[in-house]
Amino acid sequence: GLATDRQIAEAGIRLAKVGMTWPLSAAFVGEVCRDVDRVLVVEEKRAFLETQMQSILFGKPRVRLIGKDAFPASGEISAPMIKTAVSSLLNGASPDPSRNGVEAPGKTAKELRMPLYCAGCPHSVSTRVPDGSRAIAGIGCHYMAQWMDRDTYTPTQMGGEGANWIGQAPFTDEGHVFVNLGDGTYFHSGILAIRAAVAAGVNVTYKLLVNDAVAMTGGQPVDGPLSLADIVAQVRGEGVRAIRVVSDSPRRHRGLGLPVRPRAEFDAVQQELREVEGCTVLIYEQTCATELRRRRKRGTVADPVVRVVINDAVCEGCGDCSVQSNCVAVAPLETEFGTKRSIDQSTCNKDLSCLAGFCPSFVTVTGARPKRMRVDMDDVHALRRELPAPHRAVESANIVVAGIGGTGIVTVSQLLGTAAHLDGLFVSTLDMTGLAQKGGAVVSHVRMSPADAPHSPTRIPTASTDLVIAADLVTLAGQDTRALLSPIHTVAVVNTHVAPTAEFVLNRERPASSATLMRLAENSTSKLDAVDAQALAHGLFGTAACANVLLLGFAYQRGSIPVSISALESAIAHNGVAVADNLAALHYGRAMAHDPARMPASARGGRREAMQPHRLDTLDDRIARRRAFLVRYQDEALATRYEALLDHVRDAEAKVSPGSEALAAAVADSAFSLYAVKDEYEVARLFTERAMGDHTAFAAKLESQFEPGFRIKYNLAPPFLAYLRDPRGRPRKIAVGGWLTPVLRVLAWMRRWRGTALDVFRFLPERKLERELRIRFEADVATVVESLTVDNYDTAVALMRWPDSVKGFGPVKETAAREAGQRRRRLIDELSNAVRPVPAVRRKPQTPIAATAD
Repeated sequence: GLATDRQIAEAGIRLAKVGMTWPLSAAFVGEVCRDVDRVLVVEEKRAFLETQMQSILFGKPRVRLIGKDAFPASGEISAPMIKTAVSSLLNGASPDPSRNGVEAPGKTAKELRMPLYCAGCPHSVSTRVPDGSRAIAGIGCHYMAQWMDRDTYTPTQMGGEGANWIGQAPFTDEGHVFVNLGDGTYFHSGILAIRAAVAAGVNVTYKLLVNDAVAMTGGQPVDGPLSLADIVAQVRGEGVRAIRVVSDSPRRHRGLGLPVRPRAEFDAVQQELREVEGCTVLIYEQTCATELRRRRKRGTVADPVVRVVINDAVCEGCGDCSVQSNCVAVAPLETEFGTKRSIDQSTCNKDLSCLAGFCPSFVTVTGARPKRMRVDMDDVHALRRELPAPHRAVESANIVVAGIGGTGIVTVSQLLGTAAHLDGLFVSTLDMTGLAQKGGAVVSHVRMSPADAPHSPTRIPTASTDLVIAADLVTLAGQDTRALLSPIHTVAVVNTHVAPTAEFVLNRERPASSATLMRLAENSTSKLDAVDAQALAHGLFGTAACANVLLLGFAYQRGSIPVSISALESAIAHNGVAVADNLAALHYGRAMAHDPARMPASARGGRREAMQPHRLDTLDDRIARRRAFLVRYQDEALATRYEALLDHVRDAEAKVSPGSEALAAAVADSAFSLYAVKDEYEVARLFTERAMGDHTAFAAKLESQFEPGFRIKYNLAPPFLAYLRDPRGRPRKIAVGGWLTPVLRVLAWMRRWRGTALDVFRFLPERKLERELRIRFEADVATVVESLTVDNYDTAVALMRWPDSVKGFGPVKETAAREAGQRRRRLIDELSNAVRPVPAVRRKPQTPIAATAD
């Protein structure tokens, strides 16, 4: 797939394919090396052919062998890697394996869409270690803890968990380690590892996850009988020094014979065990989240009618909920006041661990049934009759389907394969999944051709894709995926919705913008159609489950798929899952491609998730809205104070850098965040206010998401209960029923007393901190206005942004304030010494700017 035989010959390259890898024939090696001075050996994993050739050529005329010097020893060797190595050799350079064959800067799809634990996965809790400890990985989903913030290293083979520590322990001052172990591995051979650790007398705690499934390879049942009581009895018989059991439902195990602790105490239990001499076992019991979801769908276990919803108006965007839960269902939400958080109800497994985030924005909704849009099948049948058959100019096609694991990418691949088979075409499919079931990147290769045509390999060669259906822009932007595309003949149908990546969950980094990713896609294809399939699916069905089939229908109507519509319909029927919805999605996708006006009104309306939606407008507009917000927040006096502060900054900025608004924008955002702090009065107002300008109130947001009949509970940490602490030492949150709503309305009315002698909250440490931060910032503004010059302008802008990171509530805000204070002091020191030239042309006044600053 790299080049034709003629091109290879013209380049002075001879291509030799090995028939037998061992033992290599000396005659074959001699023929390969005849009249050449360099031989490139391409083989995956360790050097095998290369070492044989070295032995055969020893003492012969010198021939340079290039093998593992050009390719990595681990992972797949792709066509772009080979192409890069060959190009380097032809140009007289030595191949560089550190580049991994990347021709241009960029990451692979696996690096961009890094796998992570499923929503609600028990590993999100079980793989954590206390401060000052580390863990050892093994085989299983917990292997992924190595690329998270879990201090987990040095994996071992199955059954060898902890064996490396047995060898290290006598030669290190480190007194103890944790070792992760799954119940499937334990039953297979992990018990032998525990036995070895007991015999060696090392200080180690095996964290044994009992999740009732071999989760990493598809959720198979654990071989043989394996109850929690059996495991306790067995490890006790092995002679371990101590056993502890932690469960998400301790009541289920009352007859176990030893105390069962709730998972909120998991960290405390770990700290207990690391002080015990010898080998100990901590058993963590919680069903695999994905397997539990399957069982709920099958009706074999009860599906709790409970949901978690975030009031994004209250949310600060601090990300503590992601830190505590490590959950991919906590998604980014772009709003007027920055990137907040929302719960993706389509992926949420109702683990509820996000409630541990110290934030009052979380509401638990019981009796919650998400609203399902009822598709009018008569309209779908009429649509099928009305839509014209697409013009198909091709009889064969190379189709790439790119997306996120667990969202139906392989299903789309199989639908295409089944349809092609029903139409009598030759078809092959290859699904590159890896750790896709954990939200990683999936790239499926589908090759269709007439039955009498020469059959091609299953893998699509480089730059040979005719159609790419990209359900995920991030996966499409990966260098290895884009290598399959051609800017000359590849047609793309792309979903514009960008799902959160692992980086957003682990490091709270904002996902790449869809505009940036779209530019990469446009540069790699000849024609691109962009569709917000996520919003369309939600508008049509109330869920995103059919988004990929919408894209499939869109691509079909564009004439890029050489199968009949009846074959695709039959494939959906044979699949047997949500047949009516998927058939409707197929034809609505076709309608979107042919005549968007034919789509139902619910689809055209899309979704409006944010109560304070993201806007693109001028700085004056933003200031005016924030001024109006401050009037509702407190009074006219506070709004006037805000406006006067900005007038001083804008006057000083106009003198130093006419036409620039960067400094004023920084002060506008920072001052607003410090003036409109979310104290008890404001949280109450944001929960109970029926209308916020032209924004949707929180009650209306709930009503738009769920069927009538639900009940709400607020999850709060009231100041008067601050003496109640959770196992982490934070103020304990409590769930309070909907009866609190009238109380919140009264509290919202009391905001007029904020800062006066009648303010009952003014002496709280958090309120004092907020006042100090506001005074500090106003002093910084005065300093900047007095000392602003061309040379220190950039530093002044950075200084005015220090409050941006002061987010969250309680201990989260305190930590953020300390870190921001260190950055502030550093910038103040730089302010008087900064000598940075101002660009000749700066942003003109009234140019539209993003509502959230990078």
